[in-house]
Formats: sequence, structure tokens, C-alpha cells
Amino acid sequence: MSLASYRLRGQPQPKIRPEHLDRAAIVYVRQSSRQQVLEHTESTRLQYALAGRAVALGWARSQVVVIDDDLGVSAATADSRKGFARLVTEVTMGRVGVVLGIEMSRLARTGRDWHQLLELCSLSGVLLADPDGVYDPGVYNDRLLLGLKGTMSEAELYLIRQRMLSGRLAKAERGELAIPLPIGYVRRPSGEAVLDPDEQAQHVVRLVFSTFRRLGTLNGVLRYLAGQQVQLPVRVHSGPAKGELEWRRPTRETLQIMLHNPVYAGYYSYGRRQVEPRRKVPGRPSTGRVVMDSSEWLVLLPGRLPAYITPEQYEANVARMAANRQTAATPGAPRDGSALLSGLLRCGRCGGHRMTVRYHDGSGAARSAHGYTCAFYQTNYGTGGSCQHIAGPALDAYVTGQVLEAVAPAALEVSMAAAAQAEDERAMLDTLWQQRLERARYAAGRARRQYQLAEPENRLVVRQLEAGWEAALAEAGRLEADYQRFTEEQPKTLSAAERAAIQALAADLPQVWNAPSTSQADRKELLRILIEDITVTVAGDSELVDVVITWAGGHQTTGRAVRPVARLDQLSYYPALLARVTQLAAAGRNNQQIAGVLNAEGFRPPKRTSRFTGGQVRTLITQHGIRSQPKGRPAVLTSLAPGQWSVPTLAAELGMPTATIYNWIYRGWITARHAPGTRNWIITADDQQIRQLRGRRARPPGFYTRARWAPPETETGRNERAQP
Repeated sequence: MSLASYRLRGQPQPKIRPEHLDRAAIVYVRQSSRQQVLEHTESTRLQYALAGRAVALGWARSQVVVIDDDLGVSAATADSRKGFARLVTEVTMGRVGVVLGIEMSRLARTGRDWHQLLELCSLSGVLLADPDGVYDPGVYNDRLLLGLKGTMSEAELYLIRQRMLSGRLAKAERGELAIPLPIGYVRRPSGEAVLDPDEQAQHVVRLVFSTFRRLGTLNGVLRYLAGQQVQLPVRVHSGPAKGELEWRRPTRETLQIMLHNPVYAGYYSYGRRQVEPRRKVPGRPSTGRVVMDSSEWLVLLPGRLPAYITPEQYEANVARMAANRQTAATPGAPRDGSALLSGLLRCGRCGGHRMTVRYHDGSGAARSAHGYTCAFYQTNYGTGGSCQHIAGPALDAYVTGQVLEAVAPAALEVSMAAAAQAEDERAMLDTLWQQRLERARYAAGRARRQYQLAEPENRLVVRQLEAGWEAALAEAGRLEADYQRFTEEQPKTLSAAERAAIQALAADLPQVWNAPSTSQADRKELLRILIEDITVTVAGDSELVDVVITWAGGHQTTGRAVRPVARLDQLSYYPALLARVTQLAAAGRNNQQIAGVLNAEGFRPPKRTSRFTGGQVRTLITQHGIRSQPKGRPAVLTSLAPGQWSVPTLAAELGMPTATIYNWIYRGWITARHAPGTRNWIITADDQQIRQLRGRRARPPGFYTRARWAPPETETGRNERAQP
């Protein structure tokens, strides 16, 4: 290398070259929030003044472009900055010679965005400039300085954010940080949170919580409020009507927020919803918030706010809503399906796993054919079959009987509590109607006063006020008519007849349970109030089911239920049943008489019916070859000559059922005649005929009934074919 070239490299090179001046100079203007745009006007003015610096550096005024699309937008992310995206596009297309900013933090606050911009500027030959100087990202020293400035900008944002969050958290730990207030609360000018001064608003909030305590589900509360035409009081948070009270229709989301909000129990909470970075949607800064468990809240201070309910009631409401979710650990909300014990049954064979409900038909409104099955290992591990399956109606009936028997002693107390609850509910609704009427009358009176205060000559105003007055009067009249109908249908206090009806129903709880007005959801609700869980275990493969009921409070009772089974041999008393049928048949009883004795002695068939019939007894006797003893007639023929057989003895000799012997007699394959004076057959068969019958017995089933492809070969034809 020559000395001249070394001196040339040591001399400072100009950063602004003609090719830079031929392209545009972009001034990037940004403020982090709308408040800064309104209040920090000096910073905005200085950023716009950078256009003059571009002219001073050599660019023509016509070549200076100001990008101010990101005023009021944070630089924490590039997804929501349209101006920054426009800047990157211009740089990439090679249309920019220099980018000017008041400081590097205006361009980017994250290392990813900053270094991406530096790389694009370096590839496109674009300069960066601020009030301190001009930088070329393609020069190492300038690139190092720009990287340091970007790192400092990112660290500055982190420190600012940490100081702000620490200050908010410290203020929240003292309970002084203002938090959003839910329905039923207002904030005074002094900053104190108090109950809504409107009595009707407070009454509606209390009605929501009392209704949930009574019904237990969000859908039940929503349907009740909609049926009673109850609207929720909402304070407007922004706009010209800020602070005004508006009445809006209830929604499921609003009720869920109310029941989950700890403010109603007097808690001051902070950090219930925290940001999950993986759930953030690009371009939407408010996304990514998830509701945390109460153990992960940042601040929870009891007794700091006025309360509508007690902390115990709040915890019970949250637990109830969690139990209403259909998961493996919770029973789910009561529904109208026919399975009463859904969510309560646990398998006693595989460690207490929850049993599921299976409907056999799944068609129609009344899905009564249901059963309870435990298939835990098959579902979760893919091995084995179901642990056990129990028909639903039989087990439902057993548990229902146990529940009715348990609550029978408290029937009178239950009736009195039901009457008191009905009166309380009607009183709350009556109070709500009175408040609605009072509000409507006030609105009508106010409209009347406004109309009277207007100048009669000003018809433009008077006509509008008159229309408003008429509308208010019509609304008040409609509410009064609705209230009159309500009082006629549901008086504030129960009549003597209604009280007597409640006491009569309480004295006959099975009638209440089986009444058409009692829904399946109501029955399930009662079962879940009284029962914590039910553990069932089928005894072997029999019809007996061991049932352990764990009642609310921990007390346990045991018992045995009976389920229907598929076969007679599954019955636990099957040997005793066979012995009794054999005994009765030997005594000369006919099928109908045997069935009557079995029913009287408590024997039951496996399924479908609860009593034995003559046809079932006949099938049982035929399947097991039970011999009957007709009165006055011998069951077995005796003193037969050699070569003569009775049907049972020949069947035993050939090792075949007696029914097949009778079939062969009717076909003429066996020579037989009736014994004199009886219906018994006497069969004649010598040793050669016995051998022929044994050969016929050894042929496969269907040998004499299926069609043949060729006629059977004779013995003579077989011998001729065998000769050479």
C-alpha cells in the first residue's frame, strides 16, 4: 500500500454525498400518547423544525417529507405504527437520502425495530441525523454509536415503565390507586368510592346476588331478570352524558363480571387481569390480558370498600360458578337431561373416578334411556374396556328414595322456609316495581315542569317539550298497568290457600318430586345440595350394586341397589331360582303356576319386566332340560323291552338334546310310537340303527338342509371308481 493511499484513508470523508441529496429527506415526528400531543406542544414543534435542519444540510425544501402519522402512538411495538411502516417502505425502495429525528427514541424503543432500521439504512445507503450530528450506518464507528443510542433508548423505556409500575403498585398496596368501579358504585369528587346513591340501582344489584344464591346458575339469573323485565343500572364513563345513569338490558357477560368482581364483597383488588405476551394480538395493544387466580393477584385488601355481600357469599358464588363448569373435576350445572345423578357418581372399582352418562337413543325430547359408565382407563390410556355399566333409572330411583327418606323429618321446616323465600322474592320484586313507578312519575313531572317553564310563543321548543311530556306520561301509564297485573298474579304476601298448599306438598314430598312442574334441573339441584358424591360398585357381574352416599357435611350411608342385567345366570340368586323351578316342575306345577310362586317368593327376572310370566318359565325349563311331573302320569317309561328306548334315555345315549330326538321322530328318521294311554314315545332301535343315528348325529349342522352341488355318490359308484 502506498503512502498516498494511506493518507487518503486517514482523511475524513464527507458523509453527505450527491447521491444522498438527489433523494428525499424524511422528518419522522412522533409523540407517545394523545396527552403528550395536547400538552407537550414544544416537543412537537421541535420535531417539525427538523425540516429546516434538512434544508441547512443541503436538501431542497421540496425534497423534505414530514411523516407524522404516529402522533399519539407508542414506539414500544412497530405493529401499530403506520408512519414507521411507511418510513421503512421508503427506505427499502431507495427513495430516501436521510432520516431525521429529534432523538433516536422517536424512531424506535425496541432493539429489534432499531437494528432492523439500521440494517435497511446501511443496505440502501441512507443517513440518519439528529440535532447532534449526521450518521452513516455503513460506517462502523457510526454504526457502533447508533447501536449504543438505541440500547440506551430501550433501557430508558424500561426504566420509565418500571418506575411507573412500581409507583402504581405502591399506591395500590395502600388502597389509594383509583380502580374501575363496577355497576352499583360511584366515585365522589374527593376520590372516595361509595354505593350508588340511586336506591333502585342498589336494589337491582342486591336482586342479582340474591337471585344467583337461589337459582345457582348464570343462565337462570339471566332468564329470571329478562322474565321480570329487570334492567341493570350503568353509569356512563365517557361522552357528553358522563356520570349519568342509564338502564340497559342484562347480558350474560355483564352478570358474570358482577359475580366475579370482589369489589361487591368490600375487597380492594389490583392485578386481577395481567398481560400474557403470548396472547397479544399485533396492532391491538389492549389484548393479551388474562384473568388470574385470586392467589396470583398483586393486591387484595379486605374491608376497604362498601359491600353488597359478605366475603363468605362472594367465595360461595365463585365456587358455585366454578362447579358449574363441565370439567373432569366439577359436576357442571344442572341440566334437563333424564340422568339425575350426572356429575355425582364415582366408580368404586378404579379409585373413585367420575362416571359419565351415556344416552342410548339420543333422539327426541325425552331421552330416558340412559346409563352410567366408567371408562377412565379406556378413554385416557386406550387399554381395557369399561369398568362397569349401570342402568340409569334403577340407580336414580334408589338414590331418590334415600333422599326423600332423609328429608322427610324436616318437611315442615322446609315448607315454612319455602313460604318465607317466596314472600321475600315477591317483596323484592314489589319494591323494584315501586321504584320504577317512582322514577317514571318523576320523569313525567320533570317533563311537565319543563313544558310549563317554556315561553308559549316559542313553538319550536314547546312542541318538542310537549312531545317529551306525552311520552313520559305514556311510559308512566304503561308501568302502572304492568304493576297492576303483577300484583294480581303475584301478591306481595302469600294467601292462606297458598300457605296450605305449600304445607300439604311438604307433607307429601314424593308428590312434589314427581310433579310435572318439577323439572329435572330442579331435582338435580336438590340432589347436589344434599349429596356430595356417590360411590357405586357392581358386585361381580350380578344385579347387585353397592352404593355409598356421602352427604353434605361428610356423613356416609351405605346400601344396595338392584340393576337390570342381560341374562338369568347373572342374577345372584340364579342357583336358588333353578333349584326352585326344578322342584316345582317335579311337583307337577305348570308354567303359569310356577311363575306365580316365583313372583310371590320375591324372585324377579333380569330385565324388562318385574314379574315372571309363563312364557319365561317355559323358556327356562326348555333351555335347561328340566323334567316336569304331570299329575297321575309317570315321568319316565319303565320296563321297556331290549331295543326299545324312551326319548330321555335315547337322548342320553346319543349325547344330544331331547328336542332333536323329537325333531327326528317327526321327520321319520326314528321309528317310534306312543305308549298306550300316555303321550310318551316308545322308540324302537337295534344296535345297527343306533350306529346309524350316531353317524347322523356326527354330521355337521345344516347337512340335511343346505343345497348340494352334486348328487350324493352311491357305494357302488364309489367301488367302480376305485377299480383300476
